[in-house]
Amino acid sequence: MKQRSSAIGATSPLKVWFQRFSFVLLTIAAFGVLLIGKADTVMLSRARVWVADTVGPFIHVVSAPVETARETASEVQSYFALKQRVEILQRENQALRDWEQQARTLKAENESLRALLNMASSPRISFISAPVIADASSGFVRGVIALAGRDQGVVKGQAAMVGNGIVGRVQDVGERVSRIMLLTDINSRLPILIERTRDQAVLAGNNSDQPDINYLPRDADIKVGDHVVTSGVGGAFPRGLPVGEVAEIVDGKVYVRPFADLGRLEFIRMVDYGLPGVLKEDLGVEAGVQKFAKPAAAPVQLPRPAKPAATTPKLKPTEGLAQ
Repeated sequence: MKQRSSAIGATSPLKVWFQRFSFVLLTIAAFGVLLIGKADTVMLSRARVWVADTVGPFIHVVSAPVETARETASEVQSYFALKQRVEILQRENQALRDWEQQARTLKAENESLRALLNMASSPRISFISAPVIADASSGFVRGVIALAGRDQGVVKGQAAMVGNGIVGRVQDVGERVSRIMLLTDINSRLPILIERTRDQAVLAGNNSDQPDINYLPRDADIKVGDHVVTSGVGGAFPRGLPVGEVAEIVDGKVYVRPFADLGRLEFIRMVDYGLPGVLKEDLGVEAGVQKFAKPAAAPVQLPRPAKPAATTPKLKPTEGLAQ
């Protein structure tokens, strides 16, 4: 016991000295390794390879259980995430089935009412899809150029749409290209309907990302998030085309965020709903193209001048004196 305690006492100063000067010793060792590497790179490379060969299998054996545990945990998380996703999809599928049943019921009711009222069928819809090849916007207008024109059947005044809503209307038509005026253009005016309140108004572009609503009734109860659709007033577009939703109301002014991303248009569908509309005359479409052309006015006949009425002859002065 005494010998063991004496050995520990002898090594204690050495341990304390090593702890004090460990940083200096490690720094010297690092510089020594650097000098050896500069002096003999081949030897250092061989030593590095030997260390890698020696430690590599040990690291692989130690890391294998850790990697297996990590993959297992990831698979468990994926399983629970997929299970939750499946439950969500099942609920959505059930909701869609309910909506499908309601849609079938409403469709049958609509057909019965149309037959009862002897309602005229909707006009045939035709459309032309074309890629957007240029942005025609500037500081004063908002528009794009589509690669379809008169040769493809595009007509001035047609609705320009994408998958999730209307983006504007055809403003100018060339032989192979067309210019589309966007909803945000300061010259754009679109009759709209607030879907929840059924209030009619006009959507006016203002050269910003959110056009505003004009001519709203004073008692209109508009809220953020209300959907806006076309009203069909004027006969230019049919009722119910999706336009956007109310984004904000500032100082009584209502601003609408279009459903379509007008800044990322790649393809546009130009739709002809077969409606005469007020835009046909305003935009200068030829009378021969219009479906409802006015009859030619009959030539105006000027009235003939009336003949002067017969009057009794005046007496000569001599006759008057004789009497």
